[in-house]
Amino acid sequence: MKNTATLFTPFSANGFEVSNRIVMAPMTRARSEAGDVITPLAATYYGQRATAGLIISEGVPVSEAARGYVKTPGLYTEAQVAGWKPVTAAVHAKGGKIFAQLWHVGRRATTETTGGSTPLAPSATKIPDKVYGTLADGSLGMVETDMPIAMSLEAITSTQEDFVRAAELALEAGFDGVEIHGAHGYLFDQFMRSDANHRSDDYGGNTANRTRFTLETVQKVVAAIGAHRVGLRISPFLSEGDSADPTMPETALYLMEQLNPLQLAYVHLSENVANFREIPDSYRDKLRARYQHPIIVCGNYTQEKATRILEKNWADMVAFGRPFIVNPDLVLRMKNGYPLREVSETASSSFYGGGAQGYIDYDTYNE
Repeated sequence: MKNTATLFTPFSANGFEVSNRIVMAPMTRARSEAGDVITPLAATYYGQRATAGLIISEGVPVSEAARGYVKTPGLYTEAQVAGWKPVTAAVHAKGGKIFAQLWHVGRRATTETTGGSTPLAPSATKIPDKVYGTLADGSLGMVETDMPIAMSLEAITSTQEDFVRAAELALEAGFDGVEIHGAHGYLFDQFMRSDANHRSDDYGGNTANRTRFTLETVQKVVAAIGAHRVGLRISPFLSEGDSADPTMPETALYLMEQLNPLQLAYVHLSENVANFREIPDSYRDKLRARYQHPIIVCGNYTQEKATRILEKNWADMVAFGRPFIVNPDLVLRMKNGYPLREVSETASSSFYGGGAQGYIDYDTYNE
């Protein structure tokens, strides 16, 4: 039977509610101030886009050691919490809902971005990758990652505690919940991939062990703030850097089975970016069979493709990224059939860093 839900239909499950199925995807904008406090401009930026059923914030490092890119706002100090409060207030004033995406990059970092500490990873395996950092001349640009160290059991536990603390601070800052970033070759993804995880303890080897760090962290955050306030992002069909584990789709299915009893707000599948493989329809059927709770999909979806995936019941919400940057009124434009502003080369140049230009100066269709 065809699902009659549309992008504009309200949705609720397990205490999680949204006014429509359109999600603003998490997008790094690299606009923070001293102390990694979010820029005051962010209240306008997120408030302009609050007609989304759900906004997921840019990636927010849970500690200084978790950071892989300069100028990314954190959630581990009271000053950072204070900086986020006007942002969440602006979204709520427009009737919106916002989750904070909690982030640890693992080995995708340099000692500069982590505040001087050696990057952490499941194993001491370097990734041939570059991150946004400070160049020799003091300007910002892409910098080669450093060799990481394998996390001790103590480091694993303390990192999980960082996520719990960041989740609690997110609620203090006014966020409606948190999304744990388990995708895109970052720390949780590194643990789950056999080509990045060479451990021989309880956090490496077979599928159950490689997913243990992710599952334990999710469980601890759920215990702290409630399952209806917790989402998880994964990307089983993407490869990042030299990471190309062909078993990841099956690993993700196993993880989803383990997550099913928790009744999370949602699981968020990131698709169709970086080095991706097309997700087969048969896999989406398997996913629905093993996981009966809300699913968000994201990955260069058009309105037509988004509608189809809802009709097929393969997802409950669809996230849009760059279209939200240049169309703050994306929901209104889609609902009324107004043309969307395209992402131009000029727009792309203002994605990372800078001030108001290319951040809060896009007008609405009516304007």
